[in-house]
This record gives sequence, structure tokens and C-alpha cells, in this order.
Amino acid sequence: MKIGFYTGSFDPFTNGHLHVVKQSSALFDKVIIGIGINSHKKRRFDTEKMKDAIEKVLKRENLTNVSVVTYSNLSIDIAKQYNATFFIRGIRNGMDYDYEENIALINEEISGVDTIYVRSGKYGAISSSIIVEFLNYGQDVSKLVPPEIYEIIK
Repeated sequence: MKIGFYTGSFDPFTNGHLHVVKQSSALFDKVIIGIGINSHKKRRFDTEKMKDAIEKVLKRENLTNVSVVTYSNLSIDIAKQYNATFFIRGIRNGMDYDYEENIALINEEISGVDTIYVRSGKYGAISSSIIVEFLNYGQDVSKLVPPEIYEIIK
């Protein structure tokens, strides 16, 4: 069974993330979205509310082979726990590739789990940071995130 593990903070989960999940769900038998919790980094949105909202998005999109977990240990450890055969990483541009490739090389060396990159496509300009910045200035971000996510971040 091919299992893809898509890690990130998803703070918040965007339409770009959803695009990567949809593409990945067609490539893998199972996709696990792993919401990483870093104790050294303050989250903007509640992890459990985000997890619940993402699960609602998956249900609406009928992505039955995708699930969501939260974790606070290393991504390589949780990927191995779920028998992941690949890490999934979304790529928006060349800068993302350069950053992700270094992590992928180390992850593969340590865990033996390779990384597959999925383009963000037309959503390449969207990032969680941009969403938060727009929210801070009172801008409407409803077209940049799934409706279930918008409900908890507006």
C-alpha cells in the first residue's frame, strides 16, 4: 500500500494545501495530513479546530482516502509510525524547492522515506502567512481558503 504523509503547520489550511491533497489522493492509496505542533512556535489558530475543519473539507470533497492527525514529535518518526512510503510536499516556486530539497535529503538519509513534490498549481501565490497578513488588515480571504476553514479564521 502506498501511503503519503503530508506534513505542515496548516496555520491555516489554504486552497493551495487542498490542491496538493487532491492531487496526492489520486497518487496514493492513503494520504495522511499531519499537523505538526512545534512547542517553540506559537500557532495562530487552534490546532484541534483546524483539524476538525480540515476533516469537514475532506468529507465535502469526498476524499475518503485522506485522514488528519496531529503530532508534536519529528515528522520522520510519525511517518514511520503510520508506515508512510513517501513524504508529500507542496511546491509553489523555486525557493520552496530549494528549501524542501534540503529537508528531503536529510529525511531520506535518516528515515529511508523519500519525498514527492506536488505543485500548488494556480494556488502558488497563496501561503498561510499571506492569509494571516490579509486577515490582520481586515481583508476578505474567503476565496483563498476552503469555506470550512474560513468559518474558524474570520
